[in-house]
Amino acid sequence: MATSTPPPGEPRPLALVTGASSGIGFELARKLAEIGFDVVVTSSDRGKLTQAANAIQSEHGDARVEIVQADLTRTEDVQKLYGTVQSLGRSVDILAANAGVGVWGDFAEGTSLDAELALLDLNVVSQVHLIKLFARDMASRGSGDILITSSIAGILPGPLMAVYAASKAFLRSFGQAIRQELADRNVNVTVLMPGPTETDFFDRAEMQASKVAQGAKQDPEEVAEAALRALADGSDHVVTGLKNKIQASLAKKMMSDPTRARIHGSMTKPQ
Repeated sequence: MATSTPPPGEPRPLALVTGASSGIGFELARKLAEIGFDVVVTSSDRGKLTQAANAIQSEHGDARVEIVQADLTRTEDVQKLYGTVQSLGRSVDILAANAGVGVWGDFAEGTSLDAELALLDLNVVSQVHLIKLFARDMASRGSGDILITSSIAGILPGPLMAVYAASKAFLRSFGQAIRQELADRNVNVTVLMPGPTETDFFDRAEMQASKVAQGAKQDPEEVAEAALRALADGSDHVVTGLKNKIQASLAKKMMSDPTRARIHGSMTKPQ
């Protein structure tokens, strides 16, 4: 992974960032432009995406910023995104598969099945679909980096966020598996596992009343910086933030699944 601006006259590498209109995705795109990448940014919200792209372009005028509006819960939009990127005639050097959404509430009686199926379409199905397309290209040419945004929730069964936590556990397992498959073709896969972060995630998941939403959160810029350092180092995963690192380590080594679920449930319940 390139970590510095290329010399004048040399082509800039290209990164694709999904979920780039705000939060961690926006900061990933901004940081990638800062270190010398052109970026393709995508989100379902054209207005916010345009604002994000304009902010990146004004800060890093040498970077080319392409906008692709896409609702990745739709198979045809995943294909549209891939086709649009292909039409640029350039290889994607970094895929930051960051798009995701949460649903909060009691699974049996408090949440919408339609919302949970849409969550799976975005957090799981679209990720597999998009990564499949770009991983195939990277493997064929023998280079590339893939960053998959999972979550610390991926190691903590999540009462009141059962489907979300399960989707992030899937991404963690999936990322580690394809990392092994792609290693001999010089394609790196790093799984990003942030904890609570200061983004619009909690508002979109309608979980403002939960303990975790009202607690301390990480700065998305710091999360993005940690993610890109880990990607540059070829790390298999990165848990961001000291508190989250300790929690993740304890959870994996010393806690049963029921204990992890109780701890996570104490964080996601209403205050």
